[in-house]
Amino acid sequence: MKVETIRTTLTIPKELLEATDKAVLEGKAKNRNDFMVQALKRELAAQKRAEIDAALAEMARDPDYQAEVLKIETEFATAQWEALQLGESPR
Repeated sequence: MKVETIRTTLTIPKELLEATDKAVLEGKAKNRNDFMVQALKRELAAQKRAEIDAALAEMARDPDYQAEVLKIETEFATAQWEALQLGESPR
């Protein structure tokens, strides 16, 4: 599947460009463009993980959510015990 691309221009500090070129020379990326794409994908993934972590932390502090979790755990306790007795491991 071909990915649609758009050409753009970036203004970055000289040190970042030099470090990028060094990484390319060391074979860590095919070229500058590939390196930038990799870096952007990693940064966007890190930001998404931070958003998810923040949401999970908020849920952990929410007493209504915690009460619901305890209710669900109680409802599934019998099924988990039966699975354990049958040798099934929880995931």
